[in-house]
Amino acid sequence: MAKFIHTMIRVGNLDQSMKFYQEVFGLKETHRLEFDDFSLVYLRDVESGAEIELTWNKGQSEYTHGSGYGHAAFVVEDLDQQFNRLLDLNLSPAPIKEFKRDGVLLSRFFFIQDPDGYKIEVLQRGGHYQ
Repeated sequence: MAKFIHTMIRVGNLDQSMKFYQEVFGLKETHRLEFDDFSLVYLRDVESGAEIELTWNKGQSEYTHGSGYGHAAFVVEDLDQQFNRLLDLNLSPAPIKEFKRDGVLLSRFFFIQDPDGYKIEVLQRGGHYQ
């Protein structure tokens, strides 16, 4: 059986991206590979074990996301607390939204963008989102 271990994103400023993922989501650096023209840094979510591989191509500070990229997602125990914590960090989360069907709450969430403009969904833990 296959096990999901990481996803990779290219970043323009490695230090800025690392700070964002460590401060906002509590990811921890687990591994780093340095090469002449690029660096790979693995940040792990201690709860799930999954990692984001930050790839920094030295000398390139900007990327286009194309029309295929959607978003990554994190789940939190207290969505309102996380939202307010990000506001306190002078970040700009989008407003909290709710999906309901027949009056039943399916999900509560908001989006935030990382320093490279990648969208990240933050969901309230519950139902499908565990």
